[in-house]
Amino acid sequence: MTALWTEKTAEAATNGRSTAPFSASGVQIDSRAIHQGDLFIAIRGANRDGHAYVDDAAEAGAAAAVVAKDWADRHAGGGIPMPLHIVEDTYDALYGLARAARAGTAAKIAAVTGSMGKTGTKDGLAAALAVAGPVHATAGNQNNMYGLPLTLTRLPQEAAFGVFEIGMDHAGEIEPLSLLLRPHLAIITTVAPVHLEFFDSVEGIADAKAEIFAGLSADGIAVLPRDNEHFARLAAQADRRGVRNIVTFGTHQDADFRLIDAVTMATGTEISASILGQPFAYRHAIPGMQWATNSLAILAAVHGLGGDLVRASDTFMNLQAGAGRGKQTAIALPGGGSATLIDESYNANPDAVRAALTVLDMTAGATGGRRIAVLGDMRELGPKAPEMHAGLADAVLAHKVDRLLCCGPHMAHLADALEGRVDTLHTAESKGLIDTLLGDIAEGDVVMVKGSLGTNMKPIVEALLDLDASARQ
Repeated sequence: MTALWTEKTAEAATNGRSTAPFSASGVQIDSRAIHQGDLFIAIRGANRDGHAYVDDAAEAGAAAAVVAKDWADRHAGGGIPMPLHIVEDTYDALYGLARAARAGTAAKIAAVTGSMGKTGTKDGLAAALAVAGPVHATAGNQNNMYGLPLTLTRLPQEAAFGVFEIGMDHAGEIEPLSLLLRPHLAIITTVAPVHLEFFDSVEGIADAKAEIFAGLSADGIAVLPRDNEHFARLAAQADRRGVRNIVTFGTHQDADFRLIDAVTMATGTEISASILGQPFAYRHAIPGMQWATNSLAILAAVHGLGGDLVRASDTFMNLQAGAGRGKQTAIALPGGGSATLIDESYNANPDAVRAALTVLDMTAGATGGRRIAVLGDMRELGPKAPEMHAGLADAVLAHKVDRLLCCGPHMAHLADALEGRVDTLHTAESKGLIDTLLGDIAEGDVVMVKGSLGTNMKPIVEALLDLDASARQ
């Protein structure tokens, strides 16, 4: 494999010193994820010190380890069976490698952030650009102060494009990552009431998302959601940062990449759009209005980076929603027949729950089965959390949910709001719903599972997948 880092390039990037020559084909900060030939960076975190896992990294086949000088001094002659790259601070070294990788690439760089749809948009953009050249993209959602620089350190020389996701929980987190990345183009998918526990208002969230403009190049492009109520604020923040090239997407009549019509079915969405004033039609394999809208953000980015819109839109036919982000699975049942699982278990906020209920309604309409919504608490909504949970009642009713299984202290407010109107079960924790769900699910049912990561909805999904595996034996 082509070397990403050698002792010489690492020394130049970090001002460190290597104990022996090495050639690394990958970079990791988690010893459990090491592959043969990776460079292991021993990060000191709040809860654990990566130096405790240097031996594990060596045993897993790491090419070398980046370690702090104070640790190396204490372990001099300790028999570590691989080269060490010794630096003053390993966290700073991670960023040094990332800066060097960014400075040394000719790839066009795109950054993606937003309250919803970041990962799907990032993955879709990576696929759309891949028809034009090699793409390097964020793995999963490694989008924070560790994940983004780590992704940069893995940027291969041959990459024509880089697509990077940037996330945040608090103000001030995106700006330094944008300055490190220095993207040519930045997408904000949307602004919604997420992480309100850490913000005074949704306007504050919009300002935090707008930090992505900090690192945009002088001729950079901002791709913004024209339908969002905070669009003007985002555009003003872009202008304040010196961004002059703003491209918009959405259903708004002034959107540059405008959604005219979306006929969404259980098997996908037929999309009619106006792109820079010209008619454009294509099909998206994943159902849901949010996927249709974000596909226009992707096309806006492809256009901004010099790609072919027709070839890019063709890739949408092959996209699949990921686990936890809308993936649909047929679940075989012990008594025969099957049900459908819509796995939205990764995270949740009010807008995302409403979107997921729309897909549940549409999918069940196609199968003729019951609509079963399994909802967990939406976290980090602050003092308005009870009101925002109860406020989902209209969407539950509008989308004809037959049975609601919900968990967590905040979802109790939704259960109360629906009392007598929808067959509802509320429990304190997600595990309390599993036996009822497994005992009740029937042929043709569609089950949508959604909740914030901290509500731990994944065991419900796993129980349904175990049911499927058992029934297929």
